[in-house]
Amino acid sequence: MILVTGGTGLVGAHLLYHLIKNDQKVRAIYRTEAKKEAVKNVFSYYSEDASLFSKVEWFKADITNVPDMIPAFVGIEKVYHCAAFISFHPKDYREMRKVNIHGTAILVNLAVDANIQKICFVGSIASVGDSLQGVPITEENEWNKEADNSGYAITKFGAEMEIWRASQEGVEVVVVNPGVILGSGFWNSGSGKLFSKSAQGFRYYTEGITGFVGVEDVVNAMMLLMESKVKNERFILVAQNKTYKEVLVAIADALGTKRPLRKIFPWQSSILWRVSALLSKITGKEPLLSKYSARSAHHISKYSSEKIKQIQGFQFTEIDTVISIASMHFLNDAKKERTF
Repeated sequence: MILVTGGTGLVGAHLLYHLIKNDQKVRAIYRTEAKKEAVKNVFSYYSEDASLFSKVEWFKADITNVPDMIPAFVGIEKVYHCAAFISFHPKDYREMRKVNIHGTAILVNLAVDANIQKICFVGSIASVGDSLQGVPITEENEWNKEADNSGYAITKFGAEMEIWRASQEGVEVVVVNPGVILGSGFWNSGSGKLFSKSAQGFRYYTEGITGFVGVEDVVNAMMLLMESKVKNERFILVAQNKTYKEVLVAIADALGTKRPLRKIFPWQSSILWRVSALLSKITGKEPLLSKYSARSAHHISKYSSEKIKQIQGFQFTEIDTVISIASMHFLNDAKKERTF
């Protein structure tokens, strides 16, 4: 049997469908019933067969709680570790350490005790080092712990180190480091906000560059690596390097809304994140922009996925196609909401 942590997140939800579709026996960890409903909606994007969702064995647990997690490993042979806390707000740093690092350490300890065959860990390009020569970033670029890294990057790097510890203790591991993951569902969190904000007529853009990838490509790469003989390797998963402007324009066009027209310059972002931080302290609400999200919006980072292409012959879906499909699902979901 396969264990999936973070089964109610973007990657986890799409992964569950593809595993079930391939007749795999799957146990998925969840925390609330509401999040399970979101996964059911993701299944509906692929198939009208409601019985597929019912084949998931749901297991309620907190990955940071050892007594919760021990029974989750009974009868498990492989683990997909997708669970993570994502935030760029400084106040969430302790919680990110707890979930991302401590939670992964617990998972590794239990995996070793349970003689798990293989773990696939969903890391991030945030834990891959920048290129000093301006060439595309590869898996060989070392993460610079001395840099002014975000709390998210620090905790994802720490989590990945725990996974490598598992490889030293006899468990085969593969690590994927995706770029910004775009896909259907979860429109009010993470990259899903790019669609919901664009639908409202988001007017601003930046010209920073980063790697983007479709969620189905991430899932397919994970499954391919888990079924292969590849072990103790990491793989950057980026379909294309694009500016944020290019992505926002493509989403706006696919949704039929106005394109963003106003360019935000670095100095403006610098002022905005400071104002947002001050307002957040006064109101207690999440800031519109953080220091690290403001910086990343203008940063230029280009990534190479040649390693997985060469080893597995893997091919990525173009980002415009990913955006087109996700936008169609977004519009259909919006219609459903208006009928109630």
